[in-house]
Amino acid sequence: MLRFTYLLFFLALAFAYCQSPQPVTTVQFDPEQVPYPRLSDYHFFTGEMKALAPNARVLPYEVITPLFSDYAHKARFVWMPEGQQAAVSEEGVIEFPDNSVLIKNFYYPADFRQAEAEWDMVETRLLVKREGKWEAFTYVWNEADTEAELNVVGDFKDVSWTDEAGRARTVEYAVPNKNQCKSCHNRNKELLPIGPRVSHLNSALAYPDGSTANQLDKWQQAGILAAGDWAGRFAPLPDWDDPQSGTVEERALAYLEVNCGHCHHPEGPAHTTGMYLTTDFQEEKSKLGVCKSPVAAGKGSGGRMYGIVPGQPDSSILVYRMEANDPGIMMPEIGRAVAHEEGIALVREWIAGMEGGCE
Repeated sequence: MLRFTYLLFFLALAFAYCQSPQPVTTVQFDPEQVPYPRLSDYHFFTGEMKALAPNARVLPYEVITPLFSDYAHKARFVWMPEGQQAAVSEEGVIEFPDNSVLIKNFYYPADFRQAEAEWDMVETRLLVKREGKWEAFTYVWNEADTEAELNVVGDFKDVSWTDEAGRARTVEYAVPNKNQCKSCHNRNKELLPIGPRVSHLNSALAYPDGSTANQLDKWQQAGILAAGDWAGRFAPLPDWDDPQSGTVEERALAYLEVNCGHCHHPEGPAHTTGMYLTTDFQEEKSKLGVCKSPVAAGKGSGGRMYGIVPGQPDSSILVYRMEANDPGIMMPEIGRAVAHEEGIALVREWIAGMEGGCE
């Protein structure tokens, strides 16, 4: 009798399932309807959304040297329409087709020493390419980490964690408003992605299916990147935090390129400074700020004379502004509320090891 009762119960469940709307199992993207009001509307992830388990054809990726964002961890994914693939420019920039989506999730593990044990979702940023132009949409997660809602006005969230040294840390995390996204993602007054360049992705990554592969090869296998020996043609950017990946100078320049180079670039918002913090100018020391006077003096210089003074990090404007927390002094201007201690230590080491002077 009990077995018969269970049978009736499961038959009723099956009937109800067949009569109700079926769960969506593929990514939903209608360029005329985007942005959707909720992150879940896109179906980028399966199961519990907080787990960030990618749906079919949503591919995770990691940049070798990431942008610092108040110590937030990030989980990045890319999605492209079926049958579409990205090309690669002569400079190694990945050129995405229309209706591509770059998905970047910001979260804080409760304990950085056990980063996979428990975490708090903060925001998810989407970069969407429509009709040849990129647009930024931000989704803020609720307290239960069950959903993220579209937000265009920005937000502040108090977050706390235990760092690798066992210290309790807190920060008032700032979610940027729509206009602030343009402050960093700006090249020739157009909003563009920062991270996905061939040199930034030329590294191995472990994938959810259990495989490990070079990311460029994986993208090609997935059919979303044009054929070519991109890994051989474009050397990987050093990992700022891995001494085995390059010299102190190479790693410091990689760090500055990712964290500062999107603005301090001939085509970036800070082009008028003449200080270009990218690996392209590593042979032109004056353009990196070595013995270069600031274009406009003020409290941002801290009374220092030059951007970088060889052998003297404490006399260098670059270090002063990286260490500052005053909004009128600090660099980058947005995207952080606290200074990145470890990144600054690397830049200090690089400057301290320089020979010569500014006399």
